[in-house]
Amino acid sequence: MAHYPTEYYEFFVKFNEGDYYTCHDLLEEIWMADKENLFIKGLLQMTVALYHYSYGNVKGARSMMQVARDYLQKYRPFYWGVDVEEIYTYIEHCLAIIPTDVDRIDFSEIDRLPLLPPLVLYLHD
Repeated sequence: MAHYPTEYYEFFVKFNEGDYYTCHDLLEEIWMADKENLFIKGLLQMTVALYHYSYGNVKGARSMMQVARDYLQKYRPFYWGVDVEEIYTYIEHCLAIIPTDVDRIDFSEIDRLPLLPPLVLYLHD
């Protein structure tokens, strides 16, 4: 069985709880120690996108999702124990849903944004 940084395991728990802010911190710790790991950077950008979307920064969410897609492209279909193809498809689905005609929406109006699909991440090894 592969061994990953402790923060990586914690990331899965926090991601599946929807705590994207904490996900960012966990992944950033891994990335700061290994800046060549663009897989982690892609996951990091995806969680930042989800966090932005959750409080109405639609333009930031769209931009971060596009960057995440670009970073994760070369790690398809499987890397570091995860189905990257599933994540890539999820990002594509989110990009199709995130409005392109809105940059920002006030948090009090957040329920006007279309819901993004759920994604449950887990290690396959």
